[in-house]
Amino acid sequence: MTDSRQALVQGCFAVIFTSQRTSRGEAEYAATAERMEQLAARQPGYLGVESVRGADGRGITISYWNSLDAVEAWRTHAEHLLAQQSGKEQWYQSFALHVCRVERSRTWRREN
Repeated sequence: MTDSRQALVQGCFAVIFTSQRTSRGEAEYAATAERMEQLAARQPGYLGVESVRGADGRGITISYWNSLDAVEAWRTHAEHLLAQQSGKEQWYQSFALHVCRVERSRTWRREN
């Protein structure tokens, strides 16, 4: 998160999704992941997302929400449910999901 978002993050909820990808459906996965980011950004309570994936297929995505109600609304969103099912059927070897309250947040950036 950028410095300007720090105030929004503290006290919010983080949904941490870690996964191991399969080698199936790369193009469809990429399109769906992009669509989910766009769709999540339009949901009430959405604050932001950070995501990385290594060459070995391991990934971490953290989305930030202002309430547990917003987290639940996103979890049960119809289009997101379809993407979750596709993930279980073809895109993920394994995954874990954790919902946490952000109690403290700090950022630092080198000024050039």
